[in-house]
Amino acid sequence: MTDFLKPSLSRRAVLQTAAVGAIGISPALRAAVYAAGSDAPEKTEVRIGFIPLTDCASVVMAAELGLDKKYGVKIIPTKESSWAGVRDKLVNGELDFAHVLCGLIYGVHLGVGGAKKDMAVLMNLNHNGQAITLSKKLADKGAVDGAGLAKLMSLEKREYTFAQTFPTGTHAMWLYYWLAANGINPMKDAKVITVPPPQMVANMRVGNMDGFCVGEPWNHRAIIDGVGVTAATTQEIWKDHPEKVLGTTADFVKKYPNTALAVTAAILEAGKWIDAGLQNKNKMAETIAAKSYVNTSVDAINQRILGRYQNGMGKTWDDPNHMKFFNDGAVNFPYLSDGMWFMTQHKRWGLLKDHPDYLAVAKQINQIDLYKQAATASKTPIPKDVMRSSKLIDGVVWDGKDPKKYADGFKVKV
Repeated sequence: MTDFLKPSLSRRAVLQTAAVGAIGISPALRAAVYAAGSDAPEKTEVRIGFIPLTDCASVVMAAELGLDKKYGVKIIPTKESSWAGVRDKLVNGELDFAHVLCGLIYGVHLGVGGAKKDMAVLMNLNHNGQAITLSKKLADKGAVDGAGLAKLMSLEKREYTFAQTFPTGTHAMWLYYWLAANGINPMKDAKVITVPPPQMVANMRVGNMDGFCVGEPWNHRAIIDGVGVTAATTQEIWKDHPEKVLGTTADFVKKYPNTALAVTAAILEAGKWIDAGLQNKNKMAETIAAKSYVNTSVDAINQRILGRYQNGMGKTWDDPNHMKFFNDGAVNFPYLSDGMWFMTQHKRWGLLKDHPDYLAVAKQINQIDLYKQAATASKTPIPKDVMRSSKLIDGVVWDGKDPKKYADGFKVKV
């Protein structure tokens, strides 16, 4: 038996417990586990790709704190330059897992934004903590929020360019949703380009875009560098929204179920460690600011992870809905409704031509049985329901009950 299951249940007991739950372990996964003849991870060294963003922290800290060893694996964090690169390396097996955009995994599974490949989401890595930055030039003309931007765009007619980080990804969907909520159709009223996260600030500095949506620390970095202002946080768009996930291929989970379980449990524990207090968050900021990880100054990271925000125009506030990595387990459960939401937006913006079977696809991708085992092993609370309900910035409620109606119900769409 691996060490990580000794404090709680044996792996066999975990499997039996999961099997009698509301959502039992799939027969295929049970067969794969028992065929291995051992509880030990089948692959003991794993490469996990990450993009230089604050929300890679639980992956990095799992390795830095040695939590991976506790679970019988060695995590090698691998710095990548773009989400397209992460996608390609996941699909071709150069990476075992990745800190990755939830919408990217769904897009690849459905053959949108890359070659079609069956994919898997093992857990959510974080909630909240992204933002929409507008250029200082726009802000000086009154575009300091959505309403101001819409007014300026109606008065000063020209081509406005906004950047996101990957066509099916979270940042694209937050940007589009926010623009549309303010009466701006991102597909008709603006030009949208794709830029890797670490390149956002430099591109804004030379005038390549009017605004962008990206994860931290790059929004705060734009303020420090005097080139941008924060027009909106993504938690304003959707409080406690899903963001990055631990992603892999479906083939990997089938071939290495014990490894997938061990890595998920280690990263869950790392998220718990980060959220445990101020000292841990500061230690995390110091660690991931290093050149080998995010490669920025600590002050670009350590304010917003504590909820200390400024907009670059003199306004400061404490945001209770800042980036979280655990939040008593509420962050990490891979809700089916979260994955379904991304598909509704892909359909809304023409990335999907037809409605998929929303619930069936989410069940294929989100490895809820495996997550529950990892949560039990790491003593992480598990929510009762696989769906959740949220009200977004435009007042529309998303609960996953009628995804076709929801996707088709927006006034601003393709």
